[in-house]
Amino acid sequence: MMHYFHRQVQLWGEETQMLLQHKRIAIIGSGGLGSSLAFALGASGIGEIHMIDFDTVSLHNIHRQIAFKMGDEGKFKSDVAVELIHARCPFVKATSHVCRFEEFIQKNIEVDLIIDATDNLPSRGEINTYAKSKNLPWVYGSVEAFNGQVCFFKEASFSELFKITQKTPAGIAAPIVMHIASLQANLALRYLAGLSVKTDTLYYLFFNAEGELVTQKFALPKSEA
Repeated sequence: MMHYFHRQVQLWGEETQMLLQHKRIAIIGSGGLGSSLAFALGASGIGEIHMIDFDTVSLHNIHRQIAFKMGDEGKFKSDVAVELIHARCPFVKATSHVCRFEEFIQKNIEVDLIIDATDNLPSRGEINTYAKSKNLPWVYGSVEAFNGQVCFFKEASFSELFKITQKTPAGIAAPIVMHIASLQANLALRYLAGLSVKTDTLYYLFFNAEGELVTQKFALPKSEA
């Protein structure tokens, strides 16, 4: 196993790599962000990964949802993502849950971290409510057009800071999806490996009119609840 993870072991040693084998995460959504997270975290040595999504692959998903290829249309996204993880790394137990988040939480599966890979505000509100009830941290990510947001929520509350509305997303290209997912994955992996993580800080990344990538960060207040 350590030969497989050789470059990571060079980074943080065998003890930390073995620590990851005892960690469990839930990735809520297996589309754009979720499939990129499956790539980024699925071969990292996290012991248990739960992929949650009720949707099936459509042709228009494939250009930006990198876990899928032509011929996957009609398959459940979480099933395909789990097959990908297992094909790339035999040291991770990945499980597909073809259901909505509210159905998944009824299964009472304990995890160390939740990662948001949804595409709507109400679902993130549900994740926030559940995470607060379980005193669990979670990693938020969103993308639209050429911009995105990332935050590691611990003491702040998503529902207190964002107006929960239904909103039709704008167009999107694959690179920004992969970029935001990679930032989420880095935060998750650092936390699970016991490294320092800046919590409750919202990172907003966007390309301005001149094509410059701009990153802004905002400290979030603690939840009033």
